[in-house]
Formats: sequence, C-alpha cells, structure tokens
Amino acid sequence: MQHRHLGRSGLLVSEIAYGNWITHASQVEEETAVACVRAALDAGITTFDTADVYAATRAEEVLGRALHGQRREGLEICTKVYWRTGPAANNSGLSRKHIMESVNGSLRRLGTDYVDLYQAHRYDYHTPLEETMTAFADIVHSGKALYVGVSEWNAEQIRQAHQLAHELRIPFVSNQPQYSMLWRVIESDVVPACEELGVSQIVWSPLAQGVLTGKYLPGEPPPAGSRATDEKSGAAFIGKLMTPEVLTAVQQLAPLAAQAGLSMAQLAIAWVLSNRNVAAAIIGASRPEQVHDNARASGVALEPGLLKAIDEVLEPVVERDPAKTVSPATRP
Repeated sequence: MQHRHLGRSGLLVSEIAYGNWITHASQVEEETAVACVRAALDAGITTFDTADVYAATRAEEVLGRALHGQRREGLEICTKVYWRTGPAANNSGLSRKHIMESVNGSLRRLGTDYVDLYQAHRYDYHTPLEETMTAFADIVHSGKALYVGVSEWNAEQIRQAHQLAHELRIPFVSNQPQYSMLWRVIESDVVPACEELGVSQIVWSPLAQGVLTGKYLPGEPPPAGSRATDEKSGAAFIGKLMTPEVLTAVQQLAPLAAQAGLSMAQLAIAWVLSNRNVAAAIIGASRPEQVHDNARASGVALEPGLLKAIDEVLEPVVERDPAKTVSPATRP
C-alpha cells in the first residue's frame, strides 16, 4: 500500500481509503462489516472515512467497534458534519452549535479522543462561513481534530474557506468530491484551485457505485443482491448511471483492463489515482474479497496510451460540467 501527503501537510494517507457510507449498519451485517475492515487493515489501508449521518449515526459506531484494539497512531480516521442527525431545528448545517455537538457525538461513537480529519460534508448557505471556520478552528485548537477539509464544495467556496483557515492558523488540507472515469466535474475548476492552494482530493465513488466494475450489463437486469437492487444502499443513486449508453461504453473497458493485467475495478481506481491531486480513493465493500481486489490498485501506473484509450471509449458518456458540484440551497 502506497501513501500520499494530504495537501501540503505532513499527513500521509493510504492511497486506498476505506469508507462505510452505504454498507455498515445498512447494506451488510456488523460481522461482515468488521471482516471488511480487517481485510482493509490486512491490505495496508490505514485511512478510514465515515460521517455522522451514515446509517443515522450507526455507521460511526460500527467503524469504532471494528477498529477497537488497533494502534490509534497507525490510523487516519476521518468523519464529516452537515446533514441532519436528529429532529431538532439545529440538528443540521454548519452552525457552531451543530458542529460542536456533532464532533462530540462522532468522537463518542468512534471511541476515540480525536479524528485526524474533520470535514464539512456540504456547503451551508445559511451559516456565515466565518462562523463555520471559527468553530473548526476551535475544534483543531482543542485537539479534537488535527486537520480540516470539505466535501463537494466548488472552487470559489474552497478558496474562501482556505483563506479563512490560513488566517485562523488551521490546516485546511482536503476536499472530498465524487470522481471517477465517468464523473469528472472537478477537473476544470476544483482541481486547479486545489493544486494552487495545496489542497488534495479524497475522492468517493471511484467505481461509479459499481458500474465501472462491469457487472451491470446493457439490456439485462442487475445481478441479485447488487447495489442497484437494494433500496437501502443507493439504488436510486446508481440508477442515474444505469443507461444503455453508459453500460455499453463501460463494457468496452474490459479488454483494456485485461491488457493491463488488471480487474476492471483496479483499472478504475488506478485511473483516479493517476490524477496527482488525488491523495486517496475511497472504496466501500460488502465482502472482504472486494477490499483485497481494490487495494491492489495502489501503486499501479497506467501507461499514457491506456489513458488515451480509456478517454476515447468513455468520452461520449463522461460528465464534465463543473456546475454539477452543488450543495443544497436550504438546510436538510
């Protein structure tokens, strides 16, 4: 397992990070979730990503139990705040109240005194950015988080937050966007801004919710038990990619992966890691063997000719519109 620096900081994260967005306490039972975390550790993965909202806060609890007994100094634990976690008026957004209460809840559920990276899960249009960043600064200065980042913020929002972080003397090091061969909306605006500022990407859905594994075939029903058939694990989300045009194009990647000696999943993950602004690719899993297969993408260098061939195959179905990076106009 290779590691990369997160932004211009001294923090190293594993190129493959393990995330539990729609698996732990949702798609899979805890015994399987623990087995997947152990497989990640066995593969050399040290970076684990979660959020207070995943599985209505239960995902953090499962991850905390799965990591119990591991040497804390050997892990990078990341979580996020923004989405609604309770019925009260202040149980969502990036107000100082919600942030302070949420970080304490996350630490309790994760069973740790601090997180390595605390991230704003979306931009909050109803809270002054100064309030959010000051709360983040207090969390860092209190030792409850070591670094801060954001998720799915656009380039201008990242620039403004980075400037405030600089003034507050806290390390703003990362953005967590969706990014894959099929979803490249960060390339024109977000990535150049982050390269300039010294901010890395920790990308989610590098497999496009499993579409880039090639298991979904055009004109055929999804395999039984797959994410596309499970309403609890993102069937609606993946449905947007389940078009005949996308699935047909993805099948053309199979011979390219075979020529490179890679599985299609490994090819997709190695592709996002070929972008040097990407520090880590987050994978999820419902079986330990998926973790081992995906982890083998670390350290893989794709030849320029292969990258060109991938672009030629997928260009008609690639989404590049930077306006697709959006946060809710109102709090959830």
